[in-house]
Amino acid sequence: MFIAIDAGKCMGHGRCYAVAEDLLSDDDEGFVAERGRCWELPADLVGQAQDAADACPEGAIAVTETAPADA
Repeated sequence: MFIAIDAGKCMGHGRCYAVAEDLLSDDDEGFVAERGRCWELPADLVGQAQDAADACPEGAIAVTETAPADA
């Protein structure tokens, strides 16, 4: 599984890193520090990744079985 965070969609609500503390963090401006990145998820963090995606009101987080083509 992969997680991708669209930097253009992220508005800094902070809901994602609030529910996925072991996976995501915030930067100095309150945005998710990992925005604009795509990476493979460890199996034990897939649940947190999905929780983060579900919590994002902007839909900036995608959890997929394969890496996005544009990653």
